[in-house]
Amino acid sequence: MAIIRHGTVADAPVLAAFAARTFSETFANDNTEADMAAHLENAYGVAQQAAELSDANVTTLLAHREHVLVAFAQVRRAVPPAVVPERAAIELQRFYVDRPAHGTGVAQLLMGAVFDTVRALGGRHLWLGVFQNNARAIAFYRKSGFRDVGAHEFLLGSDRQIDRLMLARVP
Repeated sequence: MAIIRHGTVADAPVLAAFAARTFSETFANDNTEADMAAHLENAYGVAQQAAELSDANVTTLLAHREHVLVAFAQVRRAVPPAVVPERAAIELQRFYVDRPAHGTGVAQLLMGAVFDTVRALGGRHLWLGVFQNNARAIAFYRKSGFRDVGAHEFLLGSDRQIDRLMLARVP
């Protein structure tokens, strides 16, 4: 059974390494090395993670199994893109599960904690952007109650990609 807790600034080094590794494992085959390196440096450095962990508008949830980080999610208060119909929706900025933990139930447990967090923040809707070619993630989000509401561009390094935007009502 995984244990989920809120991240603190002290978690920044471990989170940065985990986030960079899981992102790279998921998307390296779809991107050039240069674009991947630029994105990882910009999005997943220790300084970036420390800033996000200390940001009052970001809540980071860490899932551990036997004291090992196996998944994390970041919820962020931010204005959603215009295509998201619920203007007060809260963003699920990141949601990553380590490959060995796929199929163990940790993703569902973490999503439940995400919904609890959004409720505690007063949110009634949650939105996210997911790479249009990430069929596994899209299927998981649909199973979790999300529906497709449109698309927007996502810049990974110098590559403009398309993310599907999905929205869920918080149960």
